[in-house]
Amino acid sequence: MKRNLMITIIFFALYTFIITRHVPLETVLVSYKISSLEATFPAASQASLLPFTLGTRFGYFDKEHTFSINQERRGAVILSDKYWADFSATPEIIEIKNPTNQTICTIPNENGYPFFLDNRIFLLGKEQTDISAFNTDGTKAWTHSFAAPITTVDAKNGWMAVGLLDGIVEVLNDRGEQKFFFEPGGSRIPGIYGCALSQDASQLVIISGLDEQRFLVLNWVGNTYQVQYNAFLSGEYRREIYCDFIDNDNYIIFEHVDGLALYNIAAHSMNIIPLNGALHAVTEEPQEDLLFLITAREKDFKTFVMIQLPEGHILEEAPFNSSVAFLDCQESRLFIGGEQVLASLDIKKL
Repeated sequence: MKRNLMITIIFFALYTFIITRHVPLETVLVSYKISSLEATFPAASQASLLPFTLGTRFGYFDKEHTFSINQERRGAVILSDKYWADFSATPEIIEIKNPTNQTICTIPNENGYPFFLDNRIFLLGKEQTDISAFNTDGTKAWTHSFAAPITTVDAKNGWMAVGLLDGIVEVLNDRGEQKFFFEPGGSRIPGIYGCALSQDASQLVIISGLDEQRFLVLNWVGNTYQVQYNAFLSGEYRREIYCDFIDNDNYIIFEHVDGLALYNIAAHSMNIIPLNGALHAVTEEPQEDLLFLITAREKDFKTFVMIQLPEGHILEEAPFNSSVAFLDCQESRLFIGGEQVLASLDIKKL
């Protein structure tokens, strides 16, 4: 009881820090609701459910904090907007379920790792050198094998970009056929540490190599991708790097050793936004040109950050204590989670 009370106090403090300050363009965050994940909720409607993983709990909820699933994790769980699976055990099959806990299909457990991208079902092979795609009836659509272990993957608009440890990027179509093969090179140690496709898959971003690490943006021209921009980075990561397109594919964001990099595609310019800690979670509100982050400096120390696009100005920073954190946005409502608490704030102009 005392622990839950302290968590509630923390989140009310976060509310107070944010809503008592007006930000440029009169955009404010107004507290809406705070709920405990340990409480009992009525079942949510099937529309617009958001997935969450927070501490030992996972599930789906709607804008009113009602849950279709809210349960303890027994082990490894993977979630997306459309599917989820618990693959902690080693049965002969893996059940693929929807956000209302109904079984969509089963796929054979080949000691691999299920994952969901682009509203599709995939299985990463146990050696991490092949990917299989499955239909919604559980039948295998295709399998594609690679020459080296997979380090990063993204899928949009039916296409899939796969980065490999040997420094190769392959792009597959919706039948698993190779449409593009690329070796960025230019670094002493090869390897693909990040890749992402734009929503229509017409653009591809790649972060590759060590000593030095490179950032590349490619556009689909004719029948192939062509490099439109490349730069060496001032620092480097030796792990998978978060990168993605935002603001209707007008910008690219990615982790940078000095904070968060914001790349303006039209202007071919990059801005580094300093952050107090490593990137932990990110979401956006494109209608208001707002980007929201949670950073983690230590195990129990997090910071909520609100950024105004396109300039990349930090509008607010609010520290809070929690060993875990969750962040998402839906229809001008921001959701923040920590420990066993879910809070929501409305994004308004006043």
